[in-house]
Amino acid sequence: MTEVPVEHVARRMWRLFEPVHALIYFAPGSLRDTGDLGPSFWSRYVAQRAAPLGPVPAAVVTAAFGGFAPDRITDALAGVAVPPEVALERRLRGIDMAFRELGGLPDDGSLQEAADLAWEAAQAGEDAGRVLGAANRALPRPGEPHLALWQATTTLREHRGDGHLAALAVHGVSPVGSHVLKVLAGESPERDLRLGRRLPDDAWAAAVARWSPDEAAALHAAVEDATDRAAAGPWTALGPERTARLAELLEPLTAICWTVVPSPNPVGLTR
Repeated sequence: MTEVPVEHVARRMWRLFEPVHALIYFAPGSLRDTGDLGPSFWSRYVAQRAAPLGPVPAAVVTAAFGGFAPDRITDALAGVAVPPEVALERRLRGIDMAFRELGGLPDDGSLQEAADLAWEAAQAGEDAGRVLGAANRALPRPGEPHLALWQATTTLREHRGDGHLAALAVHGVSPVGSHVLKVLAGESPERDLRLGRRLPDDAWAAAVARWSPDEAAALHAAVEDATDRAAAGPWTALGPERTARLAELLEPLTAICWTVVPSPNPVGLTR
């Protein structure tokens, strides 16, 4: 049997764990229970995602997130109503409600098994150069299996995202240019990306004019390939058999999450 390249495994696992993580931003229960974090969606988004970093300046959050205009992050942080330690508690409360409202969650021990495997994979991630991944990996493991699973998927997706920012930098792609590549690849809607991240019109136009369609497609493929290779470490550590088992356990849960997470979406992951 031909062995599947680990970078292909990394892509498959991302497609399975990203919708689980994304529940925090789309599930009605989560949105209700995190409503006191700030007056706007973006204040609540930034409060939750940046919380593992602690109290850092807006410039640090902008750098760690990548792809957002600095004034979007500055304005969002200005509206955050709680300190980071409270935001951490709120996001666990929100995802707890999101899971409970989903229904159909297994009670046969498979959720615990998935949490254990995902947690082990997340803990095996290389921290060097991965600020958000490391900050999430440093958090304590929640007691409930669905919360531990969510925190593990969050660590894994931030670890992957940190590697993606490095891949973009190596290939000379600006934050605005990264979104142009996603739109040209048909992964995300242009309007949502430009409005949500406050991407300037002139910078967008310059990025669009920079590449021909063929050049953009080739560059997009190269960046995504580098991202997959940089995200392979946790799955190499977990090993092929246990990674395959985690994929098997995640598939039905991911299908449930897709009933809440929109497709297409700004993440660029389609159902």
